Amino acid sequence: MWDRHSCPVAVVEPQQELSCDNTELERIASAYKPSQVERSCESGPIPQLPSAFDQTRDNAPPFNVLLPPPNVTGELHLGHALTGAIQDALVRQARLSGRRTTWIPGMDHAGIATQVVVEKRLLKERNLTRHDLGRERFLQEVMRWKVEKEDSIRRALKKLGCSMDWSREYFTMDAHQSVAVKEAFVQLFDRGLIYRDRSLINWSCTLESAISDVEVENVEISGPTEIAVPGYSRNVTFGRMVDIAYKVQGSTEEIVVSTTRPETFLGDVAVAVHPDDGRYSHLRNKVTFLWHPVRKEEIPLIFDGAVDRSFGTGAVKITPAHDRFDFELGRRHHLATVEVIDERGRVQEHFGPFTGMPRYEAREALLEYLAKLSLLRGIKPHTMLLPLCSRSKDVVELLLRPQWFVRCREMAQRAMDAVREGKLEIMPNTFEREWFRWLDNCHDWCISRQLWWGHRIPAYCVRYDGAKERWIAARSEEEAREKFTALEPNAAKDAVSIEQDPDVLDTWFSSGLLPFSSTGWPGNVSPTHYPLQLMETGHDILFFWVARMVMLGQELTGKLPFERVLLHGIICDEFGRKMSKSLGNVIKPDHVIHGISLERLQAEAEDSHRQGVLSQAELGKSLAGQRKMFPSGIPECGIDALRFTLCSANVKNHFIHFNTQEAHTNKLFFNKIWQATRYTLACAGRFHEGKTIDQTVDLRQAVNRIPLMDRWILSRLGNTVQQCREAFASYNFHLATAALKTFFYSNFCDVYLETTKINMKPESTSVAALHCAVLKYCLTVGLRQMEPFTPYLAQELLTHLCAAMEFDHEEALGWVDPTLEESIECVLQICQHIRQAKNEYNPPIVRKHNPILHIYAKAPKLAAELHVLRDTVQQLTHCNGVVLHSDERLFGNVQYVVKGAPTHDCLIGIVAESGGGGNGAGAEASRKMLAKLDAEIEKLLKTIGNEGYKRSASESVQKRHREKHEAIKLGLPLVVRRHQAASLVVVQYLGQVAAELAAAFVPLLGQGEQIDQRVVVVRVAV
Repeated sequence: MWDRHSCPVAVVEPQQELSCDNTELERIASAYKPSQVERSCESGPIPQLPSAFDQTRDNAPPFNVLLPPPNVTGELHLGHALTGAIQDALVRQARLSGRRTTWIPGMDHAGIATQVVVEKRLLKERNLTRHDLGRERFLQEVMRWKVEKEDSIRRALKKLGCSMDWSREYFTMDAHQSVAVKEAFVQLFDRGLIYRDRSLINWSCTLESAISDVEVENVEISGPTEIAVPGYSRNVTFGRMVDIAYKVQGSTEEIVVSTTRPETFLGDVAVAVHPDDGRYSHLRNKVTFLWHPVRKEEIPLIFDGAVDRSFGTGAVKITPAHDRFDFELGRRHHLATVEVIDERGRVQEHFGPFTGMPRYEAREALLEYLAKLSLLRGIKPHTMLLPLCSRSKDVVELLLRPQWFVRCREMAQRAMDAVREGKLEIMPNTFEREWFRWLDNCHDWCISRQLWWGHRIPAYCVRYDGAKERWIAARSEEEAREKFTALEPNAAKDAVSIEQDPDVLDTWFSSGLLPFSSTGWPGNVSPTHYPLQLMETGHDILFFWVARMVMLGQELTGKLPFERVLLHGIICDEFGRKMSKSLGNVIKPDHVIHGISLERLQAEAEDSHRQGVLSQAELGKSLAGQRKMFPSGIPECGIDALRFTLCSANVKNHFIHFNTQEAHTNKLFFNKIWQATRYTLACAGRFHEGKTIDQTVDLRQAVNRIPLMDRWILSRLGNTVQQCREAFASYNFHLATAALKTFFYSNFCDVYLETTKINMKPESTSVAALHCAVLKYCLTVGLRQMEPFTPYLAQELLTHLCAAMEFDHEEALGWVDPTLEESIECVLQICQHIRQAKNEYNPPIVRKHNPILHIYAKAPKLAAELHVLRDTVQQLTHCNGVVLHSDERLFGNVQYVVKGAPTHDCLIGIVAESGGGGNGAGAEASRKMLAKLDAEIEKLLKTIGNEGYKRSASESVQKRHREKHEAIKLGLPLVVRRHQAASLVVVQYLGQVAAELAAAFVPLLGQGEQIDQRVVVVRVAV
């Protein structure tokens, strides 16, 4: 892109060419417009500018990072944008430091999530289920969806400016990943780390599949609450505790148990109490049985120390087939299991009148049955956690099913040791406690799913010799036969049948291999690409993904897959609420980049309702939420503003509040830098054509003649570079963005740039030349620091500056001068105090360019600094002159309209300058001010009537100006009466709107006073 301005590539040294083509100012737009600057984003991420280490240093360590693969379920959200912004900033900064970088992109097949959305679309659009199509045709439908979404996600990532190595892109079900998944499964199986067993698993009856813990959402229910459950025409009530009595055999006693799931009563195989519970001590030393009224059989009363005596009556029903606690207790006591609920959520056979009933219909029928038997002892409100499937919104059941599991105990121990021994760093380190807690208590990992979309489990069931069977893990059916023959050489070959498990692997299994499968495993893996240096991802998947990558990486490669983990927070709205379509607070990256009206936002919500994503009730909440949060829509901010805003948050916080107004503010910040660049180009161009400047200024050799404020801004620049370097090293990106805003806003634009204006004249050529060199150097180095966050803005402006240049941090750091900064900071504080005093004074007779400033500095050092910076103080405080007093008595003899003490050793006073009289300089100044007033009035009227203004100005600005325009049209004109022989100019405004104009124009005329809301009298010499 550098050829389009024909600007030569030069080296960013303090030696700066001032002979950049003057037409460059004509090429740069008058204001920052992100849509124009970022127009190249459609063709992919822009390449990074050359650095001083483009030929990477031989001794520089590599920097390898992996993009957490977005699911091919839909569009990128703000969480993806956050990850992309963080990782791209890190990669670009590493390149600036001379490191060889590898950033690997990819996408995840997302088994359950993708299958669910495709099934919903099939049902909505064609009224078909996957079973109607069959496995092969359904997978073709999913593959079409995958191709469509994959392309959309790829374009979105490139649009965000993510400078990834797309030649290394992977898909978690591509040919190479499939080979890696099979290899990992077979190796783990052969090592005894994968086994098949009947165990309790999370089950979605709607999906008819096992689901992972991360796909379970525990919703708190406070008392009786109706919940919509898929497959039921009426809502189901949860949040009730039911008390049921069991009769003790051979006695009149009864034992009451409490449960929130009375339908599982059908599968009770025992009742348990604590051995030290005095209420049941009389039953402790004898065998006691209870009568099950539905199954018509005895169940034992057992004693176990794990029972919570404080819960209910202290007696708990034991249903091993549907509860984890009961399952473990049942194993300890060798209890049988009785399964009640099947894969579709119906009551299984052998339960009399309840057989075949949907589970929650069976619940109500069972309660009626128990009431008739006088065994129902009560129903009361109860607070509980209800597990919901995040994909289907069904209530999760725990079912006993044969599944594949990974033994995690030893691998988890190694993962904990890695952190304890400092081999693996987790940031922020507050998550180390969670790491140990979870891994210390982790169960074996269920890796099988009853789905069609995913990696088919590479395990084969071999049936032989009649009823015998053996499971074999193999990379192919042929290999499975060979393995079986080796294991059972005497089996009759003609009586052997082999069938691959129809289930698929948990998505997290293939994702857990990515650090090494994406870099070549199980083939040759280059040590320059594996292990990764960093894994950056959200803290919400620390255990489901990060921990499993560590465990599998150590087991299969013998190495940790990465050296450190950086966990970022969860994106929330500005009020800290999780983004949800039902709340109407979802913000898509494109909403911020291009802007969106409220009408379009609401149209998107209605479209989600039509697609079945939102219910009617959720749609109503969503529309109301959008009207409240975005009454005027979301303004266009651009890609760079989105990236900069995301990185301006402390990403290590648990929750990250995103505010679109902050993104818009950052867009205005970029315009500030844009205007500073235009000023610099104008100055450089003027002196190029200005008959005296056509030379090179070497700032290092000219150090003794560089003005004080120029040396100050170079020192501030060096400090900013150092702050950015430290912020990246500690992954505190918000400190880097804050440092850059302080430099460009508070130091460069508001102070230094203002001080250069007085010298940008043809007669000040030598000083102007130095100013131009410093301006360009600061912009160039500053923009290089901005580039990791704002690549589009930085490269556009550096192109205009003819500064596609190499950069060395150490050079900028050499300008740091703490002593100078301390001295200047004291003077700047005084200037700030003066401006504040002027703004707060009322009536407003102390106006811009009008007063005279008097300063008395007690300390000789400060007095000397003020003497050197007298002109700078005058410029920054907008005063007509500065009087420095060496004697406090002389300072005190002056009559001041404003007086103050900005520091303990400094006094300031402001005197309103007299206007003069009759003829001469005062009269000339007054005539100029009146002419300026006329020009301003004419400019206002032209602005209101300009069509281009109507197209480009914001709605709020247009609305305010329309009101002013209507006031004029309705006959409330602005009247200016000039009294040539008098010392008064009366500026009369009729109407409240015109009074606002008065406040704007009075400063142009000097001393003024407001008589009322309609008339302003301005005293001038005419």
